[in-house]
Amino acid sequence: MGLKGLAILVAMLAVTQAIPAVAVQASDHGGANRLNPPLSTSLGAGQQSAGSKTPGSQVPSLPNPGLPSPDLTNPDFTNPGGGSEAGDQLQPHITVVNPAPAPSPWMLRDKITWAANLVLVILGYAGILLAVSTLKKIERQTGYAETAAEAALASAQAALLHAQALTRAERPWILISVEPSAGKHNSFTVMATNRGRTPARIAASSKRIKIATDETRLPAVPEYENEEPGALLAPILLLPGEFAVIERFSREDVKGLCESEEKFKRIESWEERVFLYGKVVYRDLTASADDQAYETNWCCWYIHGQKNSAMAFAGPAAYNTHT
Repeated sequence: MGLKGLAILVAMLAVTQAIPAVAVQASDHGGANRLNPPLSTSLGAGQQSAGSKTPGSQVPSLPNPGLPSPDLTNPDFTNPGGGSEAGDQLQPHITVVNPAPAPSPWMLRDKITWAANLVLVILGYAGILLAVSTLKKIERQTGYAETAAEAALASAQAALLHAQALTRAERPWILISVEPSAGKHNSFTVMATNRGRTPARIAASSKRIKIATDETRLPAVPEYENEEPGALLAPILLLPGEFAVIERFSREDVKGLCESEEKFKRIESWEERVFLYGKVVYRDLTASADDQAYETNWCCWYIHGQKNSAMAFAGPAAYNTHT
């Protein structure tokens, strides 16, 4: 395709160089014809061309076929038109025509100009092909770079997710559990246990006891006596697998919550229920004070029976969250 295009350009350049030369020759022929009219012969009484005086260039004009041939040697010859004077004798009319100018030779300068134009056309065409090829390569390289950038971004996101997963796997996790109190009937202990892989430092804790007909009557957001969890006098350090007691609750504590015997009976008959809920704030042992703290919210229902009691996890989702 490239050789064919080059051949077409060379042919077009040759045609464009030949057209001006042909135009110049045509204009030269036209000017010569305008300046030098063709040879013509005519007969006129008493008229003689100035060119007939040129020696060696007199050519007799052809006689008119309708008239008798004049006898120039006879002095008695008279003009057929009726004239008898010598001045009325027929004289030849001669016109000199210049020869057609020869075509101007193709000078060396013209040859060099034509060759230079040809070289410029070839170089321009080659430059265009090279530029198009370069643009296509740049486009392909840009596509490769975009693909590599997308792959690098996906790899970075995957690495970030992996790092976050490792961080969550190695961080401490405080979970709440309820166990019967040892050596005391109908008494229960709420414990916070470190189920993570690194030590945890419990910095603050909040709790509250509320009586309601059911868990739907609890506030949508847990409400504590203090808005912020109370700071512990001494932070509790929990190694992986260790636990700490958060709250203890027994049957005798229910009577202390009731204002009257009637309200106590309503709790025994399950017309009203006792809910215990709270929050534990803890940090990684190696974390600084500016790092984000973790929270564990918990909520339990103390099931008070006439003879025996129990405790189970209950409450809305907002009361049982982990961060």
